[in-house]
Amino acid sequence: MRFVEHKGKRVLFHDLSNIQDPRDALPAVALSKSIVAHQPPRSLLTLTFVKGSRFNREIIEALKDLVVHNGPFVKYGCIVGLAGLQRVVYVTVTQLTGRRLQTFDTVDQGLDWLVAQE
Repeated sequence: MRFVEHKGKRVLFHDLSNIQDPRDALPAVALSKSIVAHQPPRSLLTLTFVKGSRFNREIIEALKDLVVHNGPFVKYGCIVGLAGLQRVVYVTVTQLTGRRLQTFDTVDQGLDWLVAQE
C-alpha cells in the first residue's frame, strides 16, 4: 500500500498483484484498513491492482471486509487486472457488499479514470 501521485492527484495504490499464496494478502489488507482509517471520510481515490493473484475463501472474506471498511473513506475506487476466476471473486464481493468499483485492464487506465472523476 502506498500513495502515488497521478496528474496532480493523490491515489492510494493497493498492490495485490502476483500473490500466489493467498495468505500473503492478509497483511496488505490489514495495512490498507489502518491507512484508510486515518483519512477523512469520502476523501480517497483508490486503485487496487490484482493481476496474477490467487484467492481463496479466506481472502474473499478479508476483501469483503476491506471493501465495507474502506467504503466510507473512498470517494472513487477501481480494480485493475481482473481475469478468469478473479472476475468471479469480484462479482461475489460486489454482491455481498453492495459496493461496485470500476474495473480496468491497465493501471494507467485506472489512474486516468480516477483523476478524471475529481
